[in-house]
This record gives sequence, C-alpha cells and structure tokens, in this order.
Amino acid sequence: MPATRDRNAPSRTAGRSRNPGMEARSLVSTFAGYAILVFFALLFLYPFVIQVANAFKTDPDAAANPLSPIPDPVSLAGFERVFSGTDMPLWLGNSLLVTVVLTVGRVFLDSLAGYALARLRFRGRRALFTVIVAVIAVPGVVLFIPKFLVLNQLGIYDSYTALILPVIADAAGVFIMKQFFESIPVSVEEAARIDGAGVFRTFWSVVLPMARPALITLTIISFQGSWNEFPHTLVAVQDPSLFTLPRGLADLVSGSLGSGTQYPLKLGAALLATIPVAIIFVVFQRYFIRGANEGAEKG
Repeated sequence: MPATRDRNAPSRTAGRSRNPGMEARSLVSTFAGYAILVFFALLFLYPFVIQVANAFKTDPDAAANPLSPIPDPVSLAGFERVFSGTDMPLWLGNSLLVTVVLTVGRVFLDSLAGYALARLRFRGRRALFTVIVAVIAVPGVVLFIPKFLVLNQLGIYDSYTALILPVIADAAGVFIMKQFFESIPVSVEEAARIDGAGVFRTFWSVVLPMARPALITLTIISFQGSWNEFPHTLVAVQDPSLFTLPRGLADLVSGSLGSGTQYPLKLGAALLATIPVAIIFVVFQRYFIRGANEGAEKG
C-alpha cells in the first residue's frame, strides 16, 4: 500500500502543475471566441441602429450626419410624413392581406404535398420530389419573364390573384414538411387506419398535430418571406393601388418623393415595415428554435 501511494503521488502532482496552464489557455480561447462574436454582432446590428437613428432625425441632421447613431434633435416628422405624404396605409393593407392568405395557403398546401410525398406510394413519387428539390436551386430572377407571360395569358395580371396564386405553394416548405413527416412513426398512422380513419382524416387529426414544430417553423418562414416578397410583385402588378410594402418602399427609394434625400421618411417607412416580422419572430422564437433542434435530432 505505501508503494502504491508513492507511485500515484507524482502523477497527481504533475496533473496539478498542468491544470493552471490548461485553464489559462481555455480562458484565453473563450475570451477570444466571445470577442469575435461580439464584433460580428455589432457589425451586423450597426446598419439597423443607423436606420432607427435616421428615422428619428430631421432632414438636415440626417443629410449632414447620416452615420451618426444619435439623432440631434429627435424628431417624429419622418413618421408623420410617412402616413400623410405616402400611400403607406394602402401598402400595409395590401401586404397584410397577401401575407395572411399566402401564409395560410402555404402551410396547408405544403403540408398536404409533404405528407403525400412522405407516406403515399404512387408512380413517379421520387421523380416528383427530385423536381421539387431542383426548383429550390433555380434563381428566382430566371422565372421573371415566364411568370409575366403566364399571368398575362391567363388574364390575371395586375390583380390580387396575380400576387397570390403563383406563389401560394413553396418548394422549400414541401421539403421541410416531407422530411418532418418521415420522422413520425408509421405505427401511429396504422393505428388510426385500424380505427377506420381515412388518409385525409389520419393526416388532419393524427399526423398534423404531431408536426407542430415544423408547422410553426413553416409559418414563420412563410410569413417573413411573403411580407418581404419583392421580385414577384415586379412582374405581377403595375397598378399603384396594388403595391405591397416592399414595392411601395422601392418606389419611394427610386425617387417618387421628388428632390432631396428625405432619409427620415424613407428609413422610417422601412422601420415600420420591419416591426411585424420582428414581432412574429420574437413571439414564436422558442418554438422556432425547438422545432429546428427536434428536426436536427430526428434527422
């Protein structure tokens, strides 16, 4: 026993002598990691800070000090002119209508398509899924002219139908839902069919409630994408009464206001357009992260 204690003593001593150096290196690496994260966080947030600051500036202050994060003096004139001198209320109404319809439609249709591809067995299923995945890789700008020609030939150009119908289903949403449905045990559906439930009843009453994390993720993505959709509006509508927020803001930036930079008005309008998406994300953030984590674990 004494010999055993003697053999172990040097190893304990060596371990104690190495610990301070290892702890110091670990502390330095942790500090360096956090410093890099903070730097990039500030770099990412600074443009948004400038946007908020300029929205509360006067025109002379914004023109003279556009990169200053502190408005001097603080003014709400830009926001007042947003509602009195532009069609912001109309754009907000159009965006809200289009976004709600598109979000509901995408969640429902993408879920149906994802379930069909995950569970139903039919000829050409794999080829169809390959086409859907390939659509995700196609740049949207390539479809500008075909979209315009199709909308024009169908007689729905320059209408709410043109804003909604061509983008009411989303390939990325179908992919997300299919992958999640495949992670659900088939035994759950078999039990429902034994009880007499049909395919749609099984999907609607049994499988869809289990896909809540994926549905919330798809809802957030669809709402954000629909609210910020700009390229499609360029080829779908030309009537100013049908402009959504992104199209209206682009019209402001392009110079429809007349002379002068008018940074407070433009950035104030952009800030107002950002608020709904920020609220939706903050409210559902924990569900979004939980859904992403569950999807990663099941994948």
